Amino acid sequence: MYCSIIPPYLLRRLSRVEEPRMEAARQSAKEALGHLRRVQAGRLTSAAGVSPVAQRAPATTGAVAPAQRSIFDAAGAETLPGALVRQEGAPAAGDLSVDEAYTGLGHTHRLYGDVYGRNSIDDAALALNATVHFGRLYDNAFWDGSQMVFGDGDGEVFQRFTKSLSVIGHELAHGVTQFTAALAYRNQAGALNESMSDVFGALVEQYSSGQSAAQASWLIGQGLFTDQVQGAALRSMSAPGTAYDDDVLGKDPQPDSMDTYVRTSADNGGVHINSGIPNRAFYLVATAVGGHAWEAPGRIWYHTLTGGSLPETATFSVFARATSASAIALYGADSTEHDAVKNAWDTVKVKL
Repeated sequence: MYCSIIPPYLLRRLSRVEEPRMEAARQSAKEALGHLRRVQAGRLTSAAGVSPVAQRAPATTGAVAPAQRSIFDAAGAETLPGALVRQEGAPAAGDLSVDEAYTGLGHTHRLYGDVYGRNSIDDAALALNATVHFGRLYDNAFWDGSQMVFGDGDGEVFQRFTKSLSVIGHELAHGVTQFTAALAYRNQAGALNESMSDVFGALVEQYSSGQSAAQASWLIGQGLFTDQVQGAALRSMSAPGTAYDDDVLGKDPQPDSMDTYVRTSADNGGVHINSGIPNRAFYLVATAVGGHAWEAPGRIWYHTLTGGSLPETATFSVFARATSASAIALYGADSTEHDAVKNAWDTVKVKL
C-alpha cells in the first residue's frame, strides 16, 4: 500500500512549469512522478529486502506499549530504510528532519494510545520507523505499507515534509486504515481512505497542542509551502477548495459537497480531490458538538473505521450510514452527537 501526501495532479502541474526560477521545483516534481511510476511498477527496493518496520515491539498485556521509534537517513538516495540515526529514547540528533519525524511519530502514537486505547498503528505494538532525506529535493512524503518516508522538498514550492505534524499524522493514519477497514485506494473508497488520514492527521495536531475544534486551523499540510506560494496548506477541511490559489499550482480543486463532486479517472478516481466532501462532514460534526474534536467526533470516526462493518469498497453513503450507526452505539439515537452526524452529511449532500 503506497499513499502519498502530494496529489499526482499537483506534481504533473509542477513538472510542466517553464519559468526558469522554478527549475528546481520542475525537476523535483518530475523525479517524484518517476518514483511514483516505479512504485506502481513494483520496483522500489529495500536495502535488506524486508522493511525493518515488520519488527514488533513487545506488547504489554492490558495496556498500550510505549512507542518504539527508529529514524533513518536515506542521504539523498531512494533506497530504504537508510542509515539509522535516532532510536527510541535517544537525545535529539540536531537534524531538523530527523527530530521532527521522531517527535511527530510520538505525537501520533500518543493520540491513538491515550484517546482510543490503540496499541500503535496495527494495535499490536508495531514499531514506528521513518526515513528522512529521501531522494534529491524529493517533493513528497508517503506511507509505503510498512514505514514513513519524507522528502526534503524542492525549496521553491515545498519545504521539508517533516515540518507539518498533520502530514505525519496523515500518513501514519493510512497504516491504521490498512490494518482495519483496508479501504480500497480508488474512487469513493479511496477518497474515504484519504479523508480518514486527513481527519486523524488533524486530530494528532490538535491533540498535541490541546486545541478545541473552534481553535483549530483545520488545515492539512500547513507550513509546507514556501513564501513564494499563494496558499495556506494542501487542503482545508473547513472550507475545501480554498487552501491555495496560486499562479503555479492553480486553484485548490476540492469540492465541499456532492453538488460539485469531481468525476475523473485521474488520481485513482479523484481520491485526493473528493476527500474534501467527507473532510467537511467531519469538521461540521466537530464544530457542532464543540470541545475537543478527538473526543466524541473522533471516537465516532474511529469506531466506524475499526468496527468491522465497512466494506473495502465503501461509498460515501455507506460510510455516512456507518458513522450514524456508530454515533447511536456510542451516544444514543437522540444524542447531540447523532444529530450532528446526520446534519453534517445532509449539509454535504451525502444521503444516509
